[in-house]
Amino acid sequence: MVETLAVFYAAGTLLGFLVVLEADLQHIGRVAAGAALATGLLGTAVLLLARDRVTRRLLDGLVALATVVVGLAVLVPHQPTVAVAIAWLASFAVVDSCYFFTPRAMRAQLVLAVVASNGSLFLRGDVPVWTVLALDCVLVALAVVTRRLAVRASGADRDPLTGLPNRRGFDDRLQQLVRAGGTLSVALLDLDHFKEINDTAGHEAGDRVLLRVAEEPARVLPHGAVLARQGGDEFALLLPDLTGPEAVVVVWRVCDTLAGIGLSCGVAEYEPGESAAQLVRRADGALYAAKAAGRGRVELATAVRA
Repeated sequence: MVETLAVFYAAGTLLGFLVVLEADLQHIGRVAAGAALATGLLGTAVLLLARDRVTRRLLDGLVALATVVVGLAVLVPHQPTVAVAIAWLASFAVVDSCYFFTPRAMRAQLVLAVVASNGSLFLRGDVPVWTVLALDCVLVALAVVTRRLAVRASGADRDPLTGLPNRRGFDDRLQQLVRAGGTLSVALLDLDHFKEINDTAGHEAGDRVLLRVAEEPARVLPHGAVLARQGGDEFALLLPDLTGPEAVVVVWRVCDTLAGIGLSCGVAEYEPGESAAQLVRRADGALYAAKAAGRGRVELATAVRA
């Protein structure tokens, strides 16, 4: 979200600068345009330089601030065509909110965009009504289409039963963490004798077990951990900033939260220069060792250079 918003801020600032070059602004207009451009540059700098420390609340605020700046820029005295061009920048905020906001926040942002941009056009009094209404239609259409695409795209990396990331979502996040470097551990979890549950108690009972595994460990997982369902009765756990032994402790806590459910687990700690596939392969080897040793165990993979 930080990267996407930074791109929109940078593009909006560039377009605003080009519009200013073409506009014949008076003194107050130059001051307002300068303030708007400064806001865009500052927002872009914050997003790029402090990307790892930007909170969700700050991101939401930056989207809303960009929308308000667009509305104020529309009111600056300049040609009607320039005002309409500036008002179109509100579409950036709409698209961004449709991708990342909750439904309620997205609708609020859409209303803010319509009020800020189109309301400002109405207040000017020199822009045809049909132009303002056309912009309304475009903003609403963008919101509907973008939201539908975002919902469908988010479902592509989610398991439909548990709502956890699926194998694709897990792999995407793992690749990001490996590229970033740093301390990282991966755990693979396999439910012991899960087939017997399905065969004796039915698939609904099996689904209830899977849901327990997806929900109950949340209270013992550290911040930043990612629990994913790989498929069937296989789960995977990403543990950023944890060494292998520390990850083993966390995995045992996960096992303790799932009373009555047997788990075999393999853990591997990332080594510099190792690929994501190699890391998972070592965790899978540790999982195989746990099963071979009698199940219900947590095994830590040995280091490649050990």
